[in-house]
Amino acid sequence: MSNQEATASAIDHLRTILPQDGTRDALIHSVIPNLLQSIADVAQALRNSHQVSAAGTANTFGDDQLNVDVIAENIIRATIAQCPSIVTASSEEDPIEQAVEHHATSSSSEQYTLAFDPLDGSSIISANWTVGAIFSLWDGPSALNQDPATRQIVSILGVFGPRTTAIVALRVSGSPVPKTCLELALGPAVSNPTSATVTTPTKWHLTAPTLTLAPRSKYFSPANLRMAADDPAYMTLLTSFITRRYTLRYAGGLVPDIVHMLVQGQGVYVSPVLAGGDGSRGQASKPKLRRLYELCPLALVVECAGGAAVDPVDGTAVLAREVKDCGERGGLLCGGREEVVEVVKTLLS
Repeated sequence: MSNQEATASAIDHLRTILPQDGTRDALIHSVIPNLLQSIADVAQALRNSHQVSAAGTANTFGDDQLNVDVIAENIIRATIAQCPSIVTASSEEDPIEQAVEHHATSSSSEQYTLAFDPLDGSSIISANWTVGAIFSLWDGPSALNQDPATRQIVSILGVFGPRTTAIVALRVSGSPVPKTCLELALGPAVSNPTSATVTTPTKWHLTAPTLTLAPRSKYFSPANLRMAADDPAYMTLLTSFITRRYTLRYAGGLVPDIVHMLVQGQGVYVSPVLAGGDGSRGQASKPKLRRLYELCPLALVVECAGGAAVDPVDGTAVLAREVKDCGERGGLLCGGREEVVEVVKTLLS
């Protein structure tokens, strides 16, 4: 990749891979740029949040909120108020689809709904580990009872670590590029500033125009390890990974674990659930991941990178099922296609 390509404006690149017939103008010029700006604003807020503490509140799912959860939620809500085409939004902190009150008007006919997790990884953020934000953009005024494979068109993962990056996956009908997954990085708008103390405006730079997952790998990320005590099939799978000398890459955060797999171009992530999914055989077996706010957007990212994302209970593609309710949960198995098929066979054995 040339230096010119590496420093190209992210938005200029997005214009080349989205429809140019005017049907997605708001998506190109308003929605995606604003969502990326919200990631930059959350990153700045996290850098200035020297104390991570309980906010004294809980979200609708009963999870205790941290002060940084509330800060990230407020930043993103304020940002989408600037996007008239985002007509409906819901989040993991407020999981009810509601009309967005906008600060501006638009004559665009485009209508989108946004489902987002403002800060994924609250359990590890106090240790200053990498965490993320997850955005899922759907055609129309609702994400519920829609076909995820066609109506979910954009997924963005914001990554807050030593660097601020974003993974953007697009699958938009009529685009010059049917589907793509790329990486952006937030950096100075002026390259080679004269002084390290000079504050310069920032912009998103294209760092990887295409992210692709190999069919097989030597990396594994095993979530919900306690379930191996209840599920012999999961224990067999973990033993197989170790016996075959796979490399463990598990950060404890969903976004950094998936992003590691993408930037390495290989890997398999497993967050299993016991058949039945009611947790009757222990707390560790309860489904944890929210379908609307985590599973569907991550599945789109993985599929756009050429991989597969399935329900570990029965091997069904995550995007093959409509989301009926904002509170639905499930497990996740994703990665290279051949690897996923092999893991499914082991888990269902």
